[in-house]
Amino acid sequence: MITKIKPIYSAQTVSLRPRILITALRGGAGKTIISLGLISAWREMGYLIAPFKKGPDFIDAGWHSFAAGRDCHNLDPFLMNPKQMTGSFISHSKGADILFIEGNRGLYDGMDIEGKYSTAELAKLLNTPVLIVLDVTMSTRTMAAVIKGCQVFDPDLHIAGVILNHVAGKRQENLIKEAIEGRCSVPVVGSIPKLKENLFPERHMGLVPFQERDVAEKAIQWAKQVVRDNLALDVILDIATKAGKITGCNSQYEQCTTTDSFNIKIGIIMDSLFWFYYPENIQALKQHGAQLVEINSLSDKTLPLLDALYIGGGFPETKAKALADNLSFKLDLKRAIETGLPVYAECGGLMYLGNSLIIGHQSFPMVGALPLDFVLKEKPQGHGYTVLEVIRENPYFPVDKVLRGHEFHYSKPYLTNEKEISFAFNVKRGHGIDQSRDGICKKNLLATYTHLHAGGNNLWANGFCRMAYEFKRNNKKTS
Repeated sequence: MITKIKPIYSAQTVSLRPRILITALRGGAGKTIISLGLISAWREMGYLIAPFKKGPDFIDAGWHSFAAGRDCHNLDPFLMNPKQMTGSFISHSKGADILFIEGNRGLYDGMDIEGKYSTAELAKLLNTPVLIVLDVTMSTRTMAAVIKGCQVFDPDLHIAGVILNHVAGKRQENLIKEAIEGRCSVPVVGSIPKLKENLFPERHMGLVPFQERDVAEKAIQWAKQVVRDNLALDVILDIATKAGKITGCNSQYEQCTTTDSFNIKIGIIMDSLFWFYYPENIQALKQHGAQLVEINSLSDKTLPLLDALYIGGGFPETKAKALADNLSFKLDLKRAIETGLPVYAECGGLMYLGNSLIIGHQSFPMVGALPLDFVLKEKPQGHGYTVLEVIRENPYFPVDKVLRGHEFHYSKPYLTNEKEISFAFNVKRGHGIDQSRDGICKKNLLATYTHLHAGGNNLWANGFCRMAYEFKRNNKKTS
C-alpha cells in the first residue's frame, strides 16, 4: 500500500553556529589539503565538524567525510536553488560544533560575467566568513594587491583572513604578511612552506579516492600535522564564531514536498570501484521507504532478490580485469536486466553495463546489457554541468521535464547496435553519449553519463522507487 509520509528533515536554526568557508583564486591552489587538515585537527580537539563541499565533487567530498567522520554534503547553486541549499546546510549541520565549507575553482568564478553560481555567491547566501588560500610562488607585495582586488571586487563578501601557501622562506612570508595586513586589514592566519612530500596523489584533475588508498589515515594525519604546524587554529576558530546570522531561511528542510512511501528493496553497488553517490540520493531512497542492500561487484557472485538496482559512478577502469573476471555476477546482472529489473546507472555504472571497456590495447568484457563499447581516453570526453530535456517515455521521468546534473568522464562510447535501445534525453548542455543524446533506455533500465542530485531534484527518487514498487507488485501477481 502506498502512503504519504512527512518530510524527514526538521532542524532548529543553526544560523549563528560557528562556520567558515575555505576558497582560493584557482583550482589546484591547495585548499583541499588545508581543508582536510583543518577538519581533522579540530576533530582531534573534540569538535564535531559538519563538512560541506561547493560544487558537484564526489572525491573531495569523500575525503571530507573520511576526515570528519560524518557525511559531507554538496552545496551546488547550479543543481539546487537557494532555499534548497540553505535548508540542506541547516539540516545537515545538526549536532555539529563547527560548520565547514570548501569552495571550488576560483572565488569569483561562475557561469557568466556576473559570477552566477560562484563560491563567493554561496558564501554571501550563507553569510559565512571566507578564508583565501593564496599561492604565493615567486611573489611578495603583489599578493596584497590581489587580496585588495578581491575585496574591492565585491565589498559585500566577508573576506576574513588569508592563508599563504607554497612559501619559500621567512623573508617572503614576512613581506607578504605585512603587506596584506597593512594594506587590506585582514589577518594572515597561516603560512605553509613549500612541502617536499604530498601524500594525496591525483588522478583525473583531482585527488585519488580515499577508498583506494591503503594509507588514507596516514595521509589525513599528515595534512593535520601540516595545519597544526603552520596555521593559527585559535584565530581561525575565532573568525568562525563571528559569522553573522543567516537571513531569509527557515529551519525546515524538505527534500521533497510530497513523497510516497514504498515497501521495497533496492540494491546499490557500493565498493571500491562504484561509490560516487550523493548522500542526499541515498537519503531520498530511504525517505521513500526503500531498504538498501549493499552489493560488491568484485566479490559477490550473484544478485540478491531485489525490486530495483542503483549503480553509481566511479572508476571501473582501475580494476577492469577483476570486473571482467567476475563472470557469474555479470551474467546474473544481465539476466536480471533482460527480465525487467528496474536499474538506474550513472557514468561508471553505464560503462559497466556495456559490452567492453577498452584501455590502451586491452579489451575487458563487461556485463553486455547495452550495445556499447567504451574506450578510455587521455583527455576528458565530458566535463561540467549538464542540462537534459526528457523527450521520450521512460520508466523514471515525465516527458518534457528538464533535468540539471553534471558529468565527468574520460570514456568515449561507441554504439554497436542502436536498434536495441532508445534515448530518453536530448542534451541541451554537456556532452552525453554523442553530444546530442543521453539516457539510454532498455526495458526498465536507464543509464546515463549525467549525475543527478536528489537535493535539487525530487523527480528521480520518486520515479525510481515507484518503478521498483510496480516491479515488485507485478512479480507478486505472476508468482
